[in-house]
Amino acid sequence: MSLHVIINGEDRELSGTMTLSALLTELGIETGKIAIERNLEIVPRSQYDSLEIGAGDRLEIVHFIGGGNLPSAEQPLVIAGRQFHSRLIVGTGKYKSYAENAAALEASGAEMVTVAVRRVNLSDPDQPKLMDFIDPRKYTYLPNTAGCFTGEDAVRTLRLAREVGGWDLVKLEVLGDRKTLYPDMIETLRATELLIKDGFQVMVYCSDDPLMAKRLEELGACAIMPLAAPIGSGLGLQNPVGIRMIVEEAKVPVIVDAGVGTASDAAIAMELGCDAVLMNTAIAEAKHPVLMAAAMKHAVQAGRLAYLAGRMPKKRYADPSSPLAGLI
Repeated sequence: MSLHVIINGEDRELSGTMTLSALLTELGIETGKIAIERNLEIVPRSQYDSLEIGAGDRLEIVHFIGGGNLPSAEQPLVIAGRQFHSRLIVGTGKYKSYAENAAALEASGAEMVTVAVRRVNLSDPDQPKLMDFIDPRKYTYLPNTAGCFTGEDAVRTLRLAREVGGWDLVKLEVLGDRKTLYPDMIETLRATELLIKDGFQVMVYCSDDPLMAKRLEELGACAIMPLAAPIGSGLGLQNPVGIRMIVEEAKVPVIVDAGVGTASDAAIAMELGCDAVLMNTAIAEAKHPVLMAAAMKHAVQAGRLAYLAGRMPKKRYADPSSPLAGLI
């Protein structure tokens, strides 16, 4: 004798009297992942084996639902054939001491640090040196041309850096004026070409102009480093549209360089699809540099995961998280 019941709002004919457990088995539903309401009363799981379904019973069988896919498997950052697991690059200037610099570097999880080339202090040659605190065997030193205003000065500086430690992976910046510290892109292009011909792998600080970025890549730059805002300003990303265009067109890593002020700035840059973020002042001039370094580490990681996950589209009106279909 068949029984007429209603399950989740649908009319059903059962082959005969059966328990809730038997019904769930017939439907292919695992008991441990659902809840059942019978005639508006919740049925304890302990009664599934004994409670028999009656004619006309109304059953609601519910479970939790969710959505979304796992992000794609993360790949390491590759610059000029070298792999890095951290996507945060930090500087070595403006810290109160080399010891504080080393502690912040450790907290940041960064594997690469920018270093400047300066004259030895002849009056005190025994003063502390960066290499005494940050081991170049543990971290990748990235010599840069901070403070250079001509292509010749930049090339000369990096040739000296190569002589000191044999480094050929370098960061080029040729500044236009002392007030804005914006890059002189004409000199930057010229210096890039000279350095590449001289055997350097060149990561280039540049404006947020997609056309200039593409030109640098065509010359052979191994990474494009557009500014977020003026160096040391902490203003955060001022031209997200331009940065996004650079990311979309580039076939080499795009690393936001300069202007980051706090963790949210770093996350935004990574959410745009940038491959890494380089910063110095944001950590060095924070009230607690080591704590800020840790914050930047997590911000870069979170921004990268958000980019890989793919954000939801923006909508003008509300959209319920739980679908109305299947509502009790």
